Amino acid sequence: MLKSLSIRNYALIEFVDIEFESGLNILTGETGAGKSIIIDALSLILGDRTSSDVVRKGSDKTIVEGILGVSGNQRIKTLLEKSEIDFQDDLILRREVSGKGQSRCFVNDSPVSLAVLKEIGDNLVDLHGQHEHQSLLRSETHIDLLDEFGSLDGLIEEYRIPYQRLTGLFTEIKSLVKKESELKEKRDLYEFQIKEIDAVDPRKGEEEDLENELRILENSEILFEATSRLYQSLYEGNQQQDASEPNAGQSVYDLLVKARNQLEDLTRIDTSFDEAKNECASAAAIVGEITKFIQSYNSKIEFNPERLEQIRERLGKLALLKKKYGGSLDNVIEQREKIGREFAVAENFESEINRFKEKIDAERRICSAAAQRLSAKRREIVGKVNKAVCGELAKLGIANAQFDVKIENRILNNPDTAYIKLGRDYFEAMPNGIDFVEFFLSTNIGEDLKPLVKVASGGEISRIMLALKTILAKADRLPLLVFDEIDVGISGRIAQAVGKSLKNLSQFHQVVSITHLPQIAGFADCHFAVEKNESKNRTSTTIRKLSDKERIREVARLLSGEKVTEAGLLGAKELIGNSKQ
Repeated sequence: MLKSLSIRNYALIEFVDIEFESGLNILTGETGAGKSIIIDALSLILGDRTSSDVVRKGSDKTIVEGILGVSGNQRIKTLLEKSEIDFQDDLILRREVSGKGQSRCFVNDSPVSLAVLKEIGDNLVDLHGQHEHQSLLRSETHIDLLDEFGSLDGLIEEYRIPYQRLTGLFTEIKSLVKKESELKEKRDLYEFQIKEIDAVDPRKGEEEDLENELRILENSEILFEATSRLYQSLYEGNQQQDASEPNAGQSVYDLLVKARNQLEDLTRIDTSFDEAKNECASAAAIVGEITKFIQSYNSKIEFNPERLEQIRERLGKLALLKKKYGGSLDNVIEQREKIGREFAVAENFESEINRFKEKIDAERRICSAAAQRLSAKRREIVGKVNKAVCGELAKLGIANAQFDVKIENRILNNPDTAYIKLGRDYFEAMPNGIDFVEFFLSTNIGEDLKPLVKVASGGEISRIMLALKTILAKADRLPLLVFDEIDVGISGRIAQAVGKSLKNLSQFHQVVSITHLPQIAGFADCHFAVEKNESKNRTSTTIRKLSDKERIREVARLLSGEKVTEAGLLGAKELIGNSKQ
């Protein structure tokens, strides 16, 4: 349940703190006082989109925070765990909107996305907006209400997945057919390009390898002479040096070995030379390994003018391909793969079309089976919906109502574009199935059932929506139901019936409702008055919880107008007293 709502700098509201109670919470006030603004602020922490327009003039930002009791709510616990948010019995939802339109959302003081906030809100609150009942006048919304009653989300998803795959396949085959003439025109060009590239047959990374080999071959004489001198210097020594010099003709390796031996002699006298001896030995070993590599490299050096010419010729061919097909060898190879695929399609267009048709047929069978299961389930629950709605309408003063949910399936004449095939027939399909759903109504004995959108009055629409919300809420067990002016178009005895229905509904859910009617306000478990005040040339909306005495006076005001009369007070006491019976 919604325990409290705190609103700061939202539209006409400077600051408001509301503590709600279980049962039926009623909000009343003069037209324009700001009752709906409070509901709009609540919708902010339920994930509705907004703009900087909601920020009160002169303020930096709007802040709305709600505390909801969620003890034992497994769905909310699962959602919080998915978002790595700690679960606690009191759930704190907060939304901040800056004057620049930037929005920040928090759940239990952890930052979350708007999508997460909305998902949590959708599992806690059913908010029936001021004009939502008018959605009943659009028949395309009826299927959603039927599905909500039947809790058909799982079956809808089971159908929607293959439906989406079919959509992709139909898009691809349509694109393929459109490309047919274009492919045929380019077939000869593709064939020439394929032959030209395949004649050279470039390989990935080949150019780098060839350039490296070319560089070595072009410098083979330099490499041979340099490695020969280096080998001689490191290992053989220079035999032409002056023999009178102490180390004449000795190589680097010889000198290191000699130094190692000398250090070994010194180590026998003083062990502190041991580390130097070992390092000198390591250096001699390293020089030995280097000379082995240089000797091996030197012996493999080739002087091959023919291979040099082959490489130059090959690189020339690769350069020509690069110039024509994208500037790099990778682009050439990629272009070959692309035109190869296009050419294969052009060469085997019919088989490619048939391949797609086979895929479509296979996916269509899956989608058709799912559509049939979904349609059968909808037809199965129609009787329950009809009975439940008529029962609720009777409680709301439409005693002779007949209500019927009609389901139609439309056959398609063009099977080539059909998603669904049942038996020999193909059917029109939508993202939510093959069923076209419309509500039919008769409110008078002897009258035929007719489309709801054509026969229902404003007051009847409000009561039908309340009846639907009542049966849907009982099925879904949402903790909080919010009604913004569900009493549109009704009065008198019917208003009394609506109030009683809201009261009954509040036995299973916390209910928050805005009303102008005393017959409904009289049923409140907790009554709030919304008022508009002017101070220092500023207008502010405030809200206060009424005491029993104040509540009688507020209901009397709704009965008799601005000037409360004794008769109004007596009538208010009677309404409130009757609501408790």
